[in-house]
Amino acid sequence: MGTISHDGGSKQLVAGRTIFDYADDLAVRVATSCGRAGTCHECVVEVTAGGEALGAPTDEERFLKEPFRLACQAVVEDDSSDITFAPLRRQPRILTSRSGGGHTDPLSDASDPPVVERDGGVWRGEERIDEFRGRMLGLAVDVGTTTVALELVDLASGQALQTRAFGSPQQFAGSDVMNRISYDGGEFRGELHDAIITSINSAVTDLVRDWGISRRQIYEVVIAGNSTMRDLVFGLDVQGLGQKPYQSIIEKELAAGARTTSAIDERASVLGMRLNPHARVYGMPLIGSHVGGDTAADILATDLTSQTAMLVDIGTNTEVVVRSGGRMLAASCPAGPAFEGGLVGFGMPAYTGAIESLRWDGGAFVFETIDDQPPQGICGSGLIDLLAELRSHDMMDTKGVFGHDRRASHIDVVPEHGITLSRLDASNLAQAKAANYCGQTIVCRELGIDPADVERLYLSGGFANYVNVDNAIAIGLLPPLPPERVTKVGNTSLQGAQEALLSLQKRAAIEATAATIEHIELEMAPDFFEVFVDGCRLEPMGAAANAGRRPSS
Repeated sequence: MGTISHDGGSKQLVAGRTIFDYADDLAVRVATSCGRAGTCHECVVEVTAGGEALGAPTDEERFLKEPFRLACQAVVEDDSSDITFAPLRRQPRILTSRSGGGHTDPLSDASDPPVVERDGGVWRGEERIDEFRGRMLGLAVDVGTTTVALELVDLASGQALQTRAFGSPQQFAGSDVMNRISYDGGEFRGELHDAIITSINSAVTDLVRDWGISRRQIYEVVIAGNSTMRDLVFGLDVQGLGQKPYQSIIEKELAAGARTTSAIDERASVLGMRLNPHARVYGMPLIGSHVGGDTAADILATDLTSQTAMLVDIGTNTEVVVRSGGRMLAASCPAGPAFEGGLVGFGMPAYTGAIESLRWDGGAFVFETIDDQPPQGICGSGLIDLLAELRSHDMMDTKGVFGHDRRASHIDVVPEHGITLSRLDASNLAQAKAANYCGQTIVCRELGIDPADVERLYLSGGFANYVNVDNAIAIGLLPPLPPERVTKVGNTSLQGAQEALLSLQKRAAIEATAATIEHIELEMAPDFFEVFVDGCRLEPMGAAANAGRRPSS
């Protein structure tokens, strides 16, 4: 008799039952709003093993590719096999807007909110949109490629009440924006929009229950996300972002004079959000190409007034912004998902059981896992530690070749749990690192400075918050700066969304700032390939030049 398992729990298989039935047995929460009829498309699960034991996908599952299924439609046919599954909206480690050295004041400035209470009513400008229902609430939402973070905020006081986070519900369409763009251009156009809206509505349902409030008390939403993620929330055609000149439809309208800002403002009901009937959704302005509203939010929440400052938001699509000599330049680095759980055999997002830090003690790797659970894989911060430790103990050279046996295909990391790092894994990590290297190197060069000249480096985002900076510098992911110049600012995308949620003046200010930032396409640099190759070497920035090889900038 086979078994079906999730996160350590298991049940014996019985033919004819669905994965959703077993999710109930295992107390695994799987989203649904259609009574398990297969029409809401919310109960997406990833079948990580044993998919061949399930019946063929139904018509309701046509929008999914392997290994994804709808839990309510995936029926067990062979009960002699072993099946493992995980809900798509798995809970990641939450990084709130004030974590990691960001803002310390628990309140944001609510002196200029988009709605106010007056004379027993709720007013938006000069329009009375509702009776006052005891509270006026809003949502700040950071829509990332890998994870989504959402914050419930009191619009009158500026108090952040609760933060929720979940894995991106769009991952069935691919791990990066190009895959999402391609998927949305096919026969299932609109499915990604529905997925994110449904997940936001589901999160609101939880918040309403937890706080004993009404959906009708939520009047405003601010969306921060890269250009593709933001536009998918608003149901826009994103195909222009998948081909040169890589522009959002909003950017094109702005260039044509059809609009005055790259920010978006729409009624929540038009997008399908179940909030107050008069609620509105504001999308943070774009900067250029794939540098989108999340970067605008980062800038709004971060002090970039130093003479020479750099902001790096590391992720599947890393953004780099550098300010120097009165100019501000930005670039998008398509790093891919290697540091976020993809393309690495035992890589995984920052979920429970992920190895988040490790070191070599001379005989074995000593590690720590999230929530102190048995190791299931290695998340991004742990992968950076692993590369740095392998390099510093001569167990791997700068090209990712294992030193103990140059013909070896892998190296054991946690042998008792079967966790390894392969040559292919090391290559994929090196290329992801190189994309970040290119962004920092080329943007700084355009401004006539060296990355080592940066006076203040701000590391933004959940991933960067847990990175060992010394190890990141050692492999060339970050410039070689003294510790006092590096500041981890936490989830500034969510923080910036919150500040825009509470202030019309700040919205106007960031729209004006975004319009002045110069965006550069890294691939247009004449020596981009050479810089990228240098960046693939697992060594500190500038080491190539110092060793007498061709400089990388």
